[in-house]
Amino acid sequence: MAKKAPRRTAERILEVTLALFNRFGEPNVSTTLISAELGISPGNLYYHYPAKDELINALLERYEKALGELLGASEGVRDVEDAWFFMHTLFERIWEYRFLYRDLNDLLSKNRKLETHFQRIIDNKTRAVKTMLASMTLHRAMSMDSRQTEPTATSMVVVLTYWLSFEYVRNPRHALEPENAQTALLRGAHHVLNLLIPYLEPVQRLHLQALVDAYTSREEGDGSPPARG
Repeated sequence: MAKKAPRRTAERILEVTLALFNRFGEPNVSTTLISAELGISPGNLYYHYPAKDELINALLERYEKALGELLGASEGVRDVEDAWFFMHTLFERIWEYRFLYRDLNDLLSKNRKLETHFQRIIDNKTRAVKTMLASMTLHRAMSMDSRQTEPTATSMVVVLTYWLSFEYVRNPRHALEPENAQTALLRGAHHVLNLLIPYLEPVQRLHLQALVDAYTSREEGDGSPPARG
């Protein structure tokens, strides 16, 4: 049992660090605050993670793994409804590690590993979105010229990557609080998929509007995503 204790302590440190980073933003969280929140000595924290960057890098690795598992589902997206839930789930994953996105430019300027790995994250997102577009075209949910795939996928990834920053700028005090999660994520999914409207088949376009209408009514209620039809 004694051999498992350090591993559990390391996991607890990451869990608490992620919560603090998400709540206050990485630049505003010190290792002293993390150790105090955990009720451990700074020396114990440094034993597991000798520098703050190592905490960030460990969380980045967790995020990359979780994101990679999700992006593989893009090839199964056949229509607007599949795309809606894929995008919403993708935004949920981003929300879990939202400190990375809220403080992205600052983090990239200070952390070389984050800089190189986030380039890979962007590439993987773009590849997954292209796969989704190809699958939807194959299943006749949309019609897109191959020349439009690259710019459309890039635009969708830009919205995915910077949506939470946009939400934060609109309402810095409240936008990224947990109680506002579903509203922010559903709004993000709506705006990403709105980029597909010119290419959707008429029935799919109507279905997207129905999903948006359902989302709007849910937003006014409890903020939960609309159920699958």
